[in-house]
Amino acid sequence: MLPFRPKRARPYLYSNDDIQRLLSAALEMPCRYTRCTLRPWTYYCLFGLLSVSGLRLGEARNLKLSDIDFDAAVLTIRGTKFGKSRLVPMHASTCAVLQDYLKRRRQHYAAQAASPYLFTSRLGNRLDVGDIHRTFYTLSRQIGLRGATDSHGPRLHDMRHVFATNTLVRWYEAEQDPERLLPILSTYLGHVHVADTQWYLTGSPELMKEAMRRLERRWEDRT
Repeated sequence: MLPFRPKRARPYLYSNDDIQRLLSAALEMPCRYTRCTLRPWTYYCLFGLLSVSGLRLGEARNLKLSDIDFDAAVLTIRGTKFGKSRLVPMHASTCAVLQDYLKRRRQHYAAQAASPYLFTSRLGNRLDVGDIHRTFYTLSRQIGLRGATDSHGPRLHDMRHVFATNTLVRWYEAEQDPERLLPILSTYLGHVHVADTQWYLTGSPELMKEAMRRLERRWEDRT
């Protein structure tokens, strides 16, 4: 009689070492043909951008060259999951990596028409979502994030969860009020409801540790 509520998949909380090993594995992907030489850099930048921006995979995949403003250091995310657009600021280090990638991209496609999309396949088209997942699963098994026969494990979407979790942890550590600042994070992530962002308050040992530390301090102040 109760409405069905699908369970959210339990997110994998990537460590910094996990991300570094994934990015290194991407750069080390073999290239047998000239047309594939950009592929390691494409996935290095795609996975890196997902890890530092909190973007959905579809949002990163749909980025066009015209959506990048290096002068303002922002990405314009268009046609999101809920049909809205938003601006996502970039750190200087992110800008530097993307600029280096674009330089390599221009050199790679110098003899053919360039795709308007930022991340392209070996044929010059927008990256295929199936190829993205297959590449991620292969690299994940290679570095030990997944077993050789595992059908489940860490997902690319979990990077979005880690981004949100790390943001909340930093707010706790800076003695700020995560509950009050949550609408800012919600807007940044492109959530329609703050309740969707509140889900990130659960499931992280670091967040629970900071929350308990603050609770204990409040009780000490009252005694």
